[in-house]
Amino acid sequence: MRQTLAIGGMTCAACARRIERAVGKLHGVANAAVNFATERLSVDFDETAVSLPDIESKIADIGYEVIKKTAAQDEDKLRKEREIRTLKRRFAVAAIFGAPLLYLAMVSMVWWLWWLPFPAILSPMNYPLNYIIAQIVLTTPILIVGRNFYSVGFKALLQGSPNMDSLIAIGTSAAVVYSLYSSYEVLMGDFGAVDHLYFESAGVIIALILLGKTLEAISKGRTSEAIKKLIGLAPKTATVIDDGHEIEIPIEDVAIGQIILVRPGGRVPVDGVITDGHSAVDESMLTGESIPVDKQPGDRVYAATINENGVLRFEATGVGSDTALARIIALVEEAQGSKAPIAKLADTVSGVFVPVVCIIAVVSAAAWYWSTADAAFALTIFISVLIIACPCALGLATPTAIMVGTGKGAEMGILFKGGEALETAHKVETIVLDKTGTITEGKPEVTDVIAAPGFDEQRLLLLAAAAERGSEHPLGSAIVRRAEDDVLINPIPEAKDFRALTGLGIEAEVDGTRVLVGSRKLMAEAGVSFEDMDADQLAGEGKTPMYVAVGKSLAGIIAVADVVKKSSAAAIASLRGMGMSVAMITGDNERTAAAIAREVGVDRVMAEVLPQDKSNEVKKLQAEGRRVAMVGDGINDAPALVQADVGMAIGSGTDVAMESADVVLMRSDLMDVPVALRLSRAVMRNIKQNLFWAFAYNTAGIPIAAGLLAVFGGPLLNPIFAAAAMSLSSVSVLSNALRLKRFH
Repeated sequence: MRQTLAIGGMTCAACARRIERAVGKLHGVANAAVNFATERLSVDFDETAVSLPDIESKIADIGYEVIKKTAAQDEDKLRKEREIRTLKRRFAVAAIFGAPLLYLAMVSMVWWLWWLPFPAILSPMNYPLNYIIAQIVLTTPILIVGRNFYSVGFKALLQGSPNMDSLIAIGTSAAVVYSLYSSYEVLMGDFGAVDHLYFESAGVIIALILLGKTLEAISKGRTSEAIKKLIGLAPKTATVIDDGHEIEIPIEDVAIGQIILVRPGGRVPVDGVITDGHSAVDESMLTGESIPVDKQPGDRVYAATINENGVLRFEATGVGSDTALARIIALVEEAQGSKAPIAKLADTVSGVFVPVVCIIAVVSAAAWYWSTADAAFALTIFISVLIIACPCALGLATPTAIMVGTGKGAEMGILFKGGEALETAHKVETIVLDKTGTITEGKPEVTDVIAAPGFDEQRLLLLAAAAERGSEHPLGSAIVRRAEDDVLINPIPEAKDFRALTGLGIEAEVDGTRVLVGSRKLMAEAGVSFEDMDADQLAGEGKTPMYVAVGKSLAGIIAVADVVKKSSAAAIASLRGMGMSVAMITGDNERTAAAIAREVGVDRVMAEVLPQDKSNEVKKLQAEGRRVAMVGDGINDAPALVQADVGMAIGSGTDVAMESADVVLMRSDLMDVPVALRLSRAVMRNIKQNLFWAFAYNTAGIPIAAGLLAVFGGPLLNPIFAAAAMSLSSVSVLSNALRLKRFH
């Protein structure tokens, strides 16, 4: 069983790693993955061996909170808003007291700031006790608003799993304790000890980290805007028809089978099938397609889509979590909570980072104290190393980019099912496209109407349509549709004595005359001469020619084909422009497949392939050392979609086989394939940028904080600047990830 839990109380990637280890050790848990950016734990476990309350209890034991889901969809949003408000208040208090604290310390101690006004009563040289009391009074409120750093940090330290809070708690506590000791020495008469006060370091460090936390929380909120938009689309009520009366009820109370009324401009509340009415429905939130779709009785409608003009009545077929919108939200949430393989490196580093940093801090401070005998100098080194080394930027580098990238994809009708699919897609070298329904429209259409001498095209189409009305064959249906669309003046006449001729065509009586529609063999058996009209060229173009005879005379030829989608050639050209090799796979014969391939420009054709053999064709390509993406309708192509490195299901995005595909393309538009691959490349580029800067920051920051520059006579990193750098590193990673929102 897989369960996703919202976790509260995490402060850095080390916290996420700690929860993963603790839950992963439980008997019966197969896998536990925490996404620090989304604050979600995904856990796979055997219900017979371990229960969900056991997992929740374990999380609570190590100091974190499992946030229970509520019926209100916006509860998570409200919780995040409360968290941001709390952080803002705490930072405001820290800033109000931290600014004068910093001013008091810096102006009195830095000689080149002598010109700034300073109260004489607080002079450290003349009134050291007043100076100390003022600093303690200003520092105390800051320590109070930052108390969570100490309660969480020291608890994690005592449990053997130090985190970011532990680093802050140790560093600032050391500064405060050393300052209190120096204050005691001043009271004992050593007035020179007034130069060894570090209250401002502790206070300003906490203020800066609270600022960073606030900015981080705001930025993390922006990364999940796509989910919030989707959730906000669902209407809160529905108008139900009950015994002829219209009743408005909460959306939660709608039951399958009820008749729902939607007026023009209203949102469809649940999924269903139209029973009465005609309208255009805006499905852009579902498919990304801006053009409204015409709907009539028998057509499906989906929750949160907008009814444009007509009144619709429909029978509810999907409610609650069974709607297309709910499935999409679940899919995006799962993708945003998943981990890409590239994240394993950052997770591994973050897991051992904090203990290693603590060792570096102690060793560095001890080395400096041994070489200089200057306790204040060694303390500065100790605090700076602890504060600058927070692994937050590393922990945020991958999940934030995945969150924004999958959210952006959802806005465009491209659903990645997880971080692994998002990462693998950027490595794809070969695209295999199913022909029917992917490159082509998936239903036959009339492409040519060629009348014999003595007949006109309109009469030919009317006679063929009349005869074919009794047929259920897709080619015959295409002729009837074309006649209904094109022949506006004369209605299609009635046919009698319809007879299907297996393997040949059909025969019927229309207006007292025998009409035959079918193959060349049917014409030959009926004694109809067809030599004057050659259909070979039509067949060479991948079309199916159907001869039409009236009595013993040939009336003409109607060609039918599964026509290529308008965007297919452009999409394939775009894929080839990206350096991809493009192959087409189909069950059609070689001749038809070759004609379609020439029209759209694919590199390789695999024809006469049965559905069950498509996965073997994908295996052959993989055996050549290629990373393969398979694009199909997601139903009869399921085995091939699973076999491919990346399976892309193209279709309506509702009843598509989401289980077999890694990426779901909501629109039946092949152009979304290159868009999905470009988005994958953009996300991976962003992740690599984030990881580079996060690693570079820590690689450069820790040695500088440890006094590397001071060894060569350079400056020593002030703990205050270390805190500012640490906060800015996380904010910079988040800001870089948010750039993906501008992807087009």
